[in-house]
Amino acid sequence: MLATARSGVVIGIEAFPVEVQVDVSQGLPCFNIVGLPEGAVRESRERVKAAIKNCGYPFPTQRITVNLAPADIKKEGTGLDLPIAMAVLCAAGVFPEKVLLRYATVGELSLDGTVKPTKGALPLSLAARSWPVEGLLVPGENAAEAAVVAEARIFPAHHLSEVVEFLLQLRTIEPADGSIVRNPVRNPLCGDFQDVIGQEHAKRALEVAAAGGHNVLMVGPPGSGKTMLARRIPSILPPLAFEEALETTAIYSVAGLLHPDQPLITERPFCAPHHTISDAGLIGGGAVPRPGQVSLAHNGVLFLDELPEFKKNVLEGLRQPMEDGVVTISRASLTLTFPARFSLVCAQNPCPCGHLGDPRKPCSCTPKQIAFYRSRISGPLLDRIDIQIEVPAVPYGELSAARLGESSETVRERVLKARSVQEDRFHGLPIHANSRMSSREIRSFCRLSRDCTLFLESMAKKLGLSARAYHRIIKIARTIADLEGSSDIFEFHLAEAVQYRSLDRTPPV
Repeated sequence: MLATARSGVVIGIEAFPVEVQVDVSQGLPCFNIVGLPEGAVRESRERVKAAIKNCGYPFPTQRITVNLAPADIKKEGTGLDLPIAMAVLCAAGVFPEKVLLRYATVGELSLDGTVKPTKGALPLSLAARSWPVEGLLVPGENAAEAAVVAEARIFPAHHLSEVVEFLLQLRTIEPADGSIVRNPVRNPLCGDFQDVIGQEHAKRALEVAAAGGHNVLMVGPPGSGKTMLARRIPSILPPLAFEEALETTAIYSVAGLLHPDQPLITERPFCAPHHTISDAGLIGGGAVPRPGQVSLAHNGVLFLDELPEFKKNVLEGLRQPMEDGVVTISRASLTLTFPARFSLVCAQNPCPCGHLGDPRKPCSCTPKQIAFYRSRISGPLLDRIDIQIEVPAVPYGELSAARLGESSETVRERVLKARSVQEDRFHGLPIHANSRMSSREIRSFCRLSRDCTLFLESMAKKLGLSARAYHRIIKIARTIADLEGSSDIFEFHLAEAVQYRSLDRTPPV
């Protein structure tokens, strides 16, 4: 007897429909799975067989052949356990096939029939909207995650027998309601800007960076507050729009990092990998390509502390995603694209010992050591970092005064106003922040007066700026003007933007 169940697999961060076709025929007892199954899919034979028997259902003692169509796409993961079990039971005559085809199913089975959670429930829910099914049966722990897609009907399943009784109309399963997870909640652990004493210049630069989505590099001695400042950037960023939240949550769902109590990520992610990370860990990849830290930081912040300590080949891999906003991973069998639109925030010491230019402690490094230390960060990578600022050590007098500065909420209000201006400006375009403007948008939205053009040209010649750095200064000036509510860019906006290119002004050692 032949039976078919509907399901899906996740490739990259996208889900594709899969038909689980089961044929039970005469012959020696065996259980074969074809259709390019990976290791976890092949092992489902034992899980499915034990689960069916332990739930008291008949398991065919004949030749069982399972075909996962389309057969030319690799299937990996444990989410096909439940649809294989349902197709086997259908072929055994437990329930009619027309009932099974009304729903798509996904889930891992334990040996006692319990339906365990799987990765990628949200991408499957997004894709199931266009499938010819009435709903999607998912593990109970994944139901809230999948239910955030309003157009999809999600039925939580906790046990194999529960699913069988549901298909036989002996039990009612209420669709999961995902509306309760759409309210954004502020993360109390990210800190507040008023906790940072002094460093007003750095705070202003980070406000500009948050308003325009710009990349930042902070250079300063140990203990000057670089990491403290970076970790408070999420507190001044605007909340995720719902579509952005779906994109970000889908990535975490595929990576298996989505917390059961947070089915929808509503805060912009903040990723801070250690400097020993590999290129596959940062950019993505592996035998089965997985999203890296640049994709986990999508729509958020990627913080690289002690930037020169990262391997050079790892840092050079950042250049393409910083420009394109995506990471393309090519293998012999497939090519995957992961989104990677993030704001890069970096911190480093000015020299190996960290005290170059520090009036309180002399530097012990030789010019050769300093030159080698700085050469670990290539010019093309530095050119892609919009804002480069120095963060000097805070004087002891300011530390003892302990005066509180502006709160993150106050700064965030200004950032939100500037972002609102940019949303109106780029309405109908595939960009949402000034940092994503191409040369065409710069010509359209960043017109400079003659005096501003002459000033910027003189600065470019004096500092030896590249064309990319020239355009990035204009983008920063546009953001500064947005923060002040100015529709035009003036010379003092450009002057402030030039100040944020401190490494271009640093003389060679």
